[in-house]
Amino acid sequence: MTSITDLDSLRRAMGENSEQPEGPARNARAEHLLLEAEQLGIPLAVIEALGHQLKVYNYSSEKGKMFVPFARLLRMWDERPEDFDADETHALHWVFKWMSAGMLDQPHIPLASIEKWLGEMERRYRLAGHSERAVRSAEFSVAAHVGDVPRAERAYAAWLAADRDTMADCHACELHGQGWWQAHNGRDAEALELWRPVLEGEFTCAHEPHTVLASSLLPLLRLGRVDEARAHHLRGFRLVRPMESMRGAYADHVEFCALSGNEARALELLAERPAYFTDEGHPRSKLDFLSVVTLVMDRLTGLGLGGSRVPGPAGRTWTAAELAPHARDRALALAARFDERNGTEHVGERARARMARRPLVDRLPLGVRPSGRSPIRSPERPVRPVAPGAGAPAAPDTEPFGDFGLPALLVEARRLSDTLQPHAVEAWAAVARAAQEAEAAGNADILEVRDRAEVADHEAMALGPGATGLFERAAELYAEADDPGEALAARARAAYVHALEGRVDEALAAVAGPHEEVLALYAAGGTGPRQTASVLMARARILTRRVHAAGEDREDAVLEEAVTAVRAVLAFVEGHTGGDVRLAARAAEAQAMLGELAGHSGDVEGAAELSARAAEAFVAAGLPWFAVEYEARLAQLAHHLGDVDGAERALRAALEHGGPYLEPVGRAQLHLQLAEVTGGLGRVAQAADHALEAAHWADEAGEGATLGAWARHQLGGFLLRRGRWAEAAEVLESVLPDVTAGTHGDGAVVQTLWWLGDCLGELGEHRAAAERRLQAAEIARHWPEQQDHATLAHLAAASLEQAGLSGDAERAFARAGELWRTVGDVPGLVRSLRARAWLLLRAQADLDGARALMADAVEECGTAAAAAPDDETRARLTAELGHTHLQFADLLVRVAGGGTAAEDGKSLREEAVAALDRAIATFAPLGPDTLEDRSRAELAAARLEADLGRPAAATARARAVLTAHGNAPGQDGTARALRAQAEHLVRTVTGREAEEERGAAES
Repeated sequence: MTSITDLDSLRRAMGENSEQPEGPARNARAEHLLLEAEQLGIPLAVIEALGHQLKVYNYSSEKGKMFVPFARLLRMWDERPEDFDADETHALHWVFKWMSAGMLDQPHIPLASIEKWLGEMERRYRLAGHSERAVRSAEFSVAAHVGDVPRAERAYAAWLAADRDTMADCHACELHGQGWWQAHNGRDAEALELWRPVLEGEFTCAHEPHTVLASSLLPLLRLGRVDEARAHHLRGFRLVRPMESMRGAYADHVEFCALSGNEARALELLAERPAYFTDEGHPRSKLDFLSVVTLVMDRLTGLGLGGSRVPGPAGRTWTAAELAPHARDRALALAARFDERNGTEHVGERARARMARRPLVDRLPLGVRPSGRSPIRSPERPVRPVAPGAGAPAAPDTEPFGDFGLPALLVEARRLSDTLQPHAVEAWAAVARAAQEAEAAGNADILEVRDRAEVADHEAMALGPGATGLFERAAELYAEADDPGEALAARARAAYVHALEGRVDEALAAVAGPHEEVLALYAAGGTGPRQTASVLMARARILTRRVHAAGEDREDAVLEEAVTAVRAVLAFVEGHTGGDVRLAARAAEAQAMLGELAGHSGDVEGAAELSARAAEAFVAAGLPWFAVEYEARLAQLAHHLGDVDGAERALRAALEHGGPYLEPVGRAQLHLQLAEVTGGLGRVAQAADHALEAAHWADEAGEGATLGAWARHQLGGFLLRRGRWAEAAEVLESVLPDVTAGTHGDGAVVQTLWWLGDCLGELGEHRAAAERRLQAAEIARHWPEQQDHATLAHLAAASLEQAGLSGDAERAFARAGELWRTVGDVPGLVRSLRARAWLLLRAQADLDGARALMADAVEECGTAAAAAPDDETRARLTAELGHTHLQFADLLVRVAGGGTAAEDGKSLREEAVAALDRAIATFAPLGPDTLEDRSRAELAAARLEADLGRPAAATARARAVLTAHGNAPGQDGTARALRAQAEHLVRTVTGREAEEERGAAES
């Protein structure tokens, strides 16, 4: 800890404390520094220490402590204003605004005192010659807080009309307040337009765009701009999370989660801030927080989750049903204190309205996965559906047949199964339950034999493997009901179950009898096309399974027999389909099976064509949900054939045709494939949308840690490609625990860490970026191929340097250089040497060491270029050598301009000119590709020539640049900029020469 011996050491200590995280620890240090300042006997030291204390209190949860140091500061000003320098005079008047807001936020301070203070602020601003803008802004805040709308409107207009001066809040803060008023009055679009410059980064400050992002969440949801709302939450929460003073903005993010179907995330956020439940230093933000807590708990209770454990005030455990009244009582008690102080009911009305808000969207996927801290999952709301590979649509979440009596149930079940509609199996299960209930009530034999056969048949269909006995029971009942054809079909289905269980030979033996019998029965007119086609299809399926089981070692005869059996199905049904949807479905399935068998024979194009025909046939038959499996297969085949557009069409068709019947896992898979396809086509925004949907549906399917993790991994990458660093970082950080080497491969782990490091670097979080890159490098260290290890080590070194950790960075660059040398990557090695040279110069002012490293870089690059195996490699290495000469020269110039002795400075500039000449000579043979680099080197040398008193050489070099770039129209921006620099240099040098000549003549 810095020892305080004078004003400078005090200022250093206060500067260091300002860099610490907001909170009680920083406040306590400021209090100690004030005591130290008082020991110095310097009034300005005490003034500055009081100002520092005020600042850290204001940016913390202990805002209520501001009033005492400010009163002391104001007394010192009134007694001895000459003790204040210009900066502290400005700071004193600036803090008046904090006091006004601070008083408003404390319900124990009477409204009359606040109004009196507002008048005092106006008087002192007028005496100091300041605009009334800040005063009218403060008046607006008072009027809006108490609900005096006419006064608020007058003050708002006066605020905007007054001149901006040095006492006005920054543009970002002003726009936040103005937009808040618009949103408060139901003008969401106007609010967002006011906030746009802050959201786009034109105006920022210590707490902006943090609060604007938080305030924009509900207006965006109300306007239906859900993608922006999601982005603002991910970006904004990342800014708010480390800011202890921003409880109000934090509450806005929790509220957003509660009103967008993300209750689990809302609980996670509450769990991260246990102190927010009880901190008393800022009552108004506590009211905001507790109102939102009430909203969340009421929401959970309304969803039937009132018994769930939730985060709450320390000292006991809480359920949602218990915390809701606790938070409500305390919030309303706080609101009552404000209203009693204000003489209105406005604060209480707003608190009640906030607690009663209803969801604005059913569910808005955010892309981040609950970390496990939340005790609940967000309730699943969407309907469930058919996954690629599943034959029939899934059951809905709720019982759709509860209002049917048994006779009506039988009619509905038969209708659904006869037309292959969704939920037929569930309808027959409902028939079985209703019959059991009737029999339990004493109504024996309520179902006919035929009915019981169909119940058993559909129960077996729902069971799949293990259903042999049920199918055989159904066959017996069909026979008893005098339907021999359906009995044979049930026996054939029982045979197919053997194949599903891996007993293909047993299945073939079991289906042989029904196959022969049904053909004879059909020929004799004893059964219909449906039953006959069912047996033929069962046999074809079994033979196709045998092809699967045989794999690449199968005999040609096995494939041929399967193809023949499938064609037999087609040949039979094509003459009988008519309007029979079941026979049309058999024909479509047969086309698909032929496609599958074509794929086994290596005919990928044929497989794709037949899969497309099958999907089209299902859609034409009015059974689009059955097309999904084959459209998903078609997408894979099209991708294999390089038909990316065809793959995309097939995947989109699968999503469309699956509609509400697609299972969550199937929907996730389709969206994930579309993300990969559209991402590969460069449509990154669409790819991110599909990855987001994939992550959401994987969560709904309970696959969040597997399929969902991969989707989030991809989503993070797509957001990174879009330059949305904060959103990408939030997504990647949330998925990191789920991306594991065992499930996804260590390559995915490294890529996630790599992307996250890139995001953190762009966000200026360089220490964290270095940690992630070092983690990735440690995994890549064990890979046989070390290029990625070297790259990551180099990136980590760069992050360490940007984080100000020079020693660690130098060692990391040295390690990266060793790796570059190992993999034979000379450009990488040269860049690591150059980076080390710069580090030595900046951190240690070691010119000799830096010069030696730059010389090593030149030697390594020059040697490699001379020995290059081909022209392309030689050109690449030669360009790198030119850049190394350029950096060498730049390094020498930096030293020369850093306060060296005149003679040393001249010598260094001479050496830099020589290095630049070497760069120019190196670039020259490379032609137009390095013209810009060569021109930059020439201009740098020209400036040095001018500094060295050689104007003729300087202008000659500048004119060489003008000649090289000509003056032709259509030049790009870089060429025009180089010409402009050269022209400016010529004018400057020739003008200086003319002045010197005039001076000599006059003397």
